[in-house]
Amino acid sequence: MINQDLISRFNDKYQGQAANKAVENAIAKVGIDQATYNNNTRRRHDFTFSHETKRGKITNQKKSGRCWMFAALNTARVDTMDKLGAETFEFSQNYTLFWDKLERSNYFLDSIIETVDEDLAGRLVSHLLFDPLGDGGQWDMFAGILQKYGAVPKEQMPETYHSSNTNVLDSFLTSKLREFAHTLRQAYFDGKTLDELANLKEDMLYFVYQVLVKALGTPPSEFTYQYRDKEGNFHRLEKMTPQTFFADYVGWDLDNMVSLINAPTEDKPYGRAFTVKYLGTIKEAKAIQYINVPMEVLKQAAIDAIKDGHPVWFGCDVGKISDRQAGIMDLDLYNYADTLGGYSQLNKAERLNYGDSLLTHAMVLVGVDLDDQGHAINWKVENSWGDEVGDKGIFSMSDEWFDEYTYQIAALKDYIPEEWLKALDQGTIELEPWDPMGALAKVK
Repeated sequence: MINQDLISRFNDKYQGQAANKAVENAIAKVGIDQATYNNNTRRRHDFTFSHETKRGKITNQKKSGRCWMFAALNTARVDTMDKLGAETFEFSQNYTLFWDKLERSNYFLDSIIETVDEDLAGRLVSHLLFDPLGDGGQWDMFAGILQKYGAVPKEQMPETYHSSNTNVLDSFLTSKLREFAHTLRQAYFDGKTLDELANLKEDMLYFVYQVLVKALGTPPSEFTYQYRDKEGNFHRLEKMTPQTFFADYVGWDLDNMVSLINAPTEDKPYGRAFTVKYLGTIKEAKAIQYINVPMEVLKQAAIDAIKDGHPVWFGCDVGKISDRQAGIMDLDLYNYADTLGGYSQLNKAERLNYGDSLLTHAMVLVGVDLDDQGHAINWKVENSWGDEVGDKGIFSMSDEWFDEYTYQIAALKDYIPEEWLKALDQGTIELEPWDPMGALAKVK
């Protein structure tokens, strides 16, 4: 029990340590991170890397949680730049946002219909209702959008106020989707059949569609794209559809790409494939799937891809021990031991199990600095927070930070040893909807 005697003993112990007052004054003036900043660590990040891929100009997701989209499109545009002969290129993130919102609304309503017999106060329905239309997402969710809807240049569906500032739009549609969920469940309890509920859903989806058109614009079905290549030559591509543009100017075989995760928890054995229940965007698309592998396997796949000039989409817990303004992610960045008594001692598995870490942000690996033995020192990261942070939008991540707080990459199967790809033939283990491996899809 906390009583006056205990508080007095705490105070005497605190006042008896002379350094505490100096630390207290420094933190009061500049805050914990600045008072504990380790400048020697900052010096270890010179933003020079032994191996780098091509990349375009830095993008900015602004006040939205579209990091996974930006990262995926920034990965894809390198191939587009090569095929167009362009110095840089940017896809429309608004275009993919539109289809994600519409498809995710459909996915949510289908999930509500599938769970009409579940207790409203139960954990599953409560989870579905908690965040039916967040901005976040996973690699496989985006692959489904690309396969169904393709992609378009940014000029064909530019940003609007609500694509760059999604909070009000998300809040409005979230409330409406919860109303729709109530309507569907009530109709079922009133004796409507599942087919009748599906018919009700169509009107609900139209409501979402017309809101999205008003907020984001109408997605193009056909367009003409004009540009100048890096030599200054003019080009005009006529009668392109989003699907043909993606096929012709990205050309990815999305079935040849797979997500690797590193989740060293007892419930996720290495060498097995996993999915997350009730997590997705396009209902008919392939379910989300990860292969859990040791960190050295995940890192080597990323290194091999970068050496071949391929940027790598990845997901991490970006807020842990990082400096957003300087663009540094390093375990030694803050001297918490001497100032606050120490940082959390949980290991990676324990952080996942106890809710202390999860996937919060997606970015692109566009380089790595390797030592003479081929081991990574620092990683070059392309972020989507604009060019006023980091080294004009580029971040530097120490290899030790990578080990502790990077959880997922998307890679071509060519870079993954066959022994780990066998997991895809062994059946997929289903994780609960609230598992931390699905957290990136819930990012605001």
